[in-house]
Amino acid sequence: MDDAGLRPTLAASALQVRRARPDEIGRCAELYVKVLRETFTWQPPDRHRQEDFFRAAHDEEIYVAVVDGAILGLAALYRPQSFLHSLYVDVRGLGVGAALLAYVAAQADGPLSLKVQEPNARARAFYARQGFICVEHGRDDDSDVAWLRLVREV
Repeated sequence: MDDAGLRPTLAASALQVRRARPDEIGRCAELYVKVLRETFTWQPPDRHRQEDFFRAAHDEEIYVAVVDGAILGLAALYRPQSFLHSLYVDVRGLGVGAALLAYVAAQADGPLSLKVQEPNARARAFYARQGFICVEHGRDDDSDVAWLRLVREV
């Protein structure tokens, strides 16, 4: 926050969104775990592990939002289904998530879809602002947390 209590913004030219390099995947896994543990407060922190990110990343395209060499956010796209598997940002309110989403949407072969956990009100509101609509509710057999499948048409 600045002296006036306003959240600073990033200059569009300062933020770079691109495909993650192989040497950045470890930092992406760290960010993934950090954000999940801070955000998914309805789940035990030890449920979120770097190994889960690495396993999924094997079949996904990982994109990063970078400023001055620092990774501020990541997104993971499962291309065969145009499925946004992950979108996590370290600092919210600076446009990083929207920039990642726009970039990944431009890379996808069709309308993006994603799942969001029902208790994640902040993410649900973000995706609604980005034009996503809920097309399905569900719950995985091995989970007590409901999810929503969201889709945004091109």
